[in-house]
Amino acid sequence: MKFLAITLIVHRPDPVSGVQKPTHDRFREVLDNAVLAEELGFDGFGVGERHERPFLSSAPTVVLSHIAALTRRIRLFTAVTTLSLLDPVRAYEDYATLDHLADGRLDLIIGKGNGAAQRELFQVTPEDQWDRNAESYEVFRRLWRQDKVTADTRFRPPLKDAEAWPRPYQQPVRVWHGSATSKESVDLAARYGDPLFSANVTHPIEPYAELIRHYRERWEHYGHDPADIAVGAGSAGLYVAPTSQQALEVYRPVFESNLAFQKRTGLPVVFETLEDFVERSSALIGSPQQVIDKVHRYHERFGHTVQHVQADASGLTDSRHRDSLELFQSEVAPVLRKDILDPPFPWAPVLPAPEAAGA
Repeated sequence: MKFLAITLIVHRPDPVSGVQKPTHDRFREVLDNAVLAEELGFDGFGVGERHERPFLSSAPTVVLSHIAALTRRIRLFTAVTTLSLLDPVRAYEDYATLDHLADGRLDLIIGKGNGAAQRELFQVTPEDQWDRNAESYEVFRRLWRQDKVTADTRFRPPLKDAEAWPRPYQQPVRVWHGSATSKESVDLAARYGDPLFSANVTHPIEPYAELIRHYRERWEHYGHDPADIAVGAGSAGLYVAPTSQQALEVYRPVFESNLAFQKRTGLPVVFETLEDFVERSSALIGSPQQVIDKVHRYHERFGHTVQHVQADASGLTDSRHRDSLELFQSEVAPVLRKDILDPPFPWAPVLPAPEAAGA
């Protein structure tokens, strides 16, 4: 099993202290967390893309380029690239450039994005967002693989023998499809034989398990080998402590503050108590053995081989956050790496075979 640390670069007051860091300091925190993730042995670090409050992740290519310069080994992920909002030609240019600068350490997780404010900003409607996502992905995919592309597009000017530069480093870049609630993204992933990444954050396990089951069905429908399936899954929170009692005690103020924020802002409340949140959500909160057991329970339903955890402290003190990540890597990850297989592809740049490169 592989492990990613992911941030959406949320920018709001700390759930416990109430202090909001300046924008500059928040970006610096993201960079520090990426370096820490590599030092601790995480396999990937992801940065989201959002174009509305309370996020600072409107330019993931810029942030990931800086992270690429600070790191050497860890793979870099987008979480997610909102292709429904983007011109696929411009997106290709940005990500092809980033992939060169990162020496082929880039993976993309794409999705339609969410939030009414960013839809309005880019003049995308609920009715056309899925068609935009599919069209943008299909054009993006072809640009990465073909020197010239002709496409009769609906949502951007048509392309005729279009060339996009630079030409790619990875051939091709690996693209995961982010999935939260809709079968459209699942079907798109299955159609092209691409891996799936389940958000797995807001609700209990059932709706996410159903989407993954549907993905596997559609994968076989499109004639792909079931042995090639790769699934990733998110988590709703992370705090690993030596004992379950310590974990609950430390995390309770974080949960209660987040619960109050949800109620105050009118967000739907799914878990009313910390105990219910720990038991029925995807949050990895507890002793090392409890976290191992929960990942195994989810794996039984998902069959996932990649797990993401939160890169941010999110209400924990910096020292407790680091202690939690260290404990995760020293006592949780080694067991899960042994028990659960890796994805069915190399965790390395996707490059031509040596003989093809020299042909």
